[in-house]
Amino acid sequence: MYRRQFLKTLAAGAAAVSPVLNSTHAFANPAPVDLIIGKRTLDVNGKAATVFGLADRSGRPGLVLDAGSNFDVRLLNESSEDTLIHWHGLTPPWNMDGVPENPAALLTARESRDYTFPVGPGGTHWMHAHTLQEQSLLAAPLIVRTAEDRARDEQEVVILLHDFSFKSPEELLDALKNGNSGHGGMQSGHQSMMQMMTNMQGHQMPMTGMSTMSMPMKGMSSTDLNDIEYDAYLANDRTLDDPEVVRVEKSGRIRLRIINGATATAFTIDIGQIFFFFKQKTAYEIVPLSASRFPISMGQRIDIRLQLPAHTGSYPILALREGARERTGIILATSDAAVEKLAAKASEAGPVLDLGMERQFRAAAPLPARSPDHQYTVTLTGDMAAYAWGIDPSAPLRVSQNKRVRLTMRNMSMMAHPMHLHGHHFQVVRANGQDIGGAVRDTVLLTPMAEVAVEFDTVNPGRWPLHCHHLYHMATGMMTYITYGEARRGE
Repeated sequence: MYRRQFLKTLAAGAAAVSPVLNSTHAFANPAPVDLIIGKRTLDVNGKAATVFGLADRSGRPGLVLDAGSNFDVRLLNESSEDTLIHWHGLTPPWNMDGVPENPAALLTARESRDYTFPVGPGGTHWMHAHTLQEQSLLAAPLIVRTAEDRARDEQEVVILLHDFSFKSPEELLDALKNGNSGHGGMQSGHQSMMQMMTNMQGHQMPMTGMSTMSMPMKGMSSTDLNDIEYDAYLANDRTLDDPEVVRVEKSGRIRLRIINGATATAFTIDIGQIFFFFKQKTAYEIVPLSASRFPISMGQRIDIRLQLPAHTGSYPILALREGARERTGIILATSDAAVEKLAAKASEAGPVLDLGMERQFRAAAPLPARSPDHQYTVTLTGDMAAYAWGIDPSAPLRVSQNKRVRLTMRNMSMMAHPMHLHGHHFQVVRANGQDIGGAVRDTVLLTPMAEVAVEFDTVNPGRWPLHCHHLYHMATGMMTYITYGEARRGE
């Protein structure tokens, strides 16, 4: 395929990524702007599905804003359900973060609420409900573009990934709690996981040298990777049976902004053979790194730059479901190119995510050197059979303002957990026993039995959630808080 002949370049803003701006030039909406929560109908595998929408007055999903400007938005709930939106990747004041009752109340049906705070630096972000409504596609891109982004001669293509079910999220959660998720042979409990890992490695955590990016883990059933079998996997609201085709120019430069908005599914982005990074100046830039596939867990984003060849061609950008054959994606195609149909199932299972690439990332603009003032260690726990997940200690982690915090997270459960911290960006400084000057991001994956340490500065007072971005793990207990400032004094 022509895509294997690309000169491909990636700038992986590891904390960076929207499905709406597939055009060469996209300009920010003038402030203030209305953002409307509503309902819409999709066609999924030939069946109608009613889902949420999050769009401006013109019906365009998501927001595009200027770096350094104000986030000046009026959120209007035109649905019949109470809800609230979290601005994932931005660092708003605590009372505008969008987590229900922390501290703001849900936005009731037909109610509106105004938000004003600094947008911050450029990046690929997103916004979503911090409720089970996220499963019903209440999410959209939130792109912050720099002057350099606007001046660049390139076409931006935003890809928002979802997992989709015709069942309600309440039905899905109830099935998980009652051991009726459609799987058999489910392993459960901490002991069985420890024994499995000991058998595999001859030692217990952390699994310093383990790499599973290209193969399923022996002894681990698929239930340890994907605890829900979805009806479809979407890229920009469409399956590979009817994918979005984005027309591109020969020799054109493309910037992919990819968001994993799935609630319970990790993917690997596949764009073909070896490629190289374009260096770019952003707040979350990493040092250039060559690769051919990119792991992206729930809540994470990645930017990829491509230089297309000078001839006719079509170029699939695929998202491979972790440890399974299902896949989704879009197709880039020149105006005169034929587009071949791609099967929604590949011939082999997608890779199992590990920390191999995480350990290779190096922040181009790391946090200033500073000794930690606060150090905490938390343990991620879980029982798959009981479907109960948690963080130990569960009590809020109390810190002081304007300090450096080092947080070490240990995953002693049988599933991976993408851990997201609200209101801050952290730097990954250690992964499975290896000290690194890793990526600056807001969501980091902890695979089973892994240990990851991050550091961040307490410059945004509040009671900030730290949680797994697997929706059903969070809903059943895997969330705690980091608290300081007025929020801490109020506890």
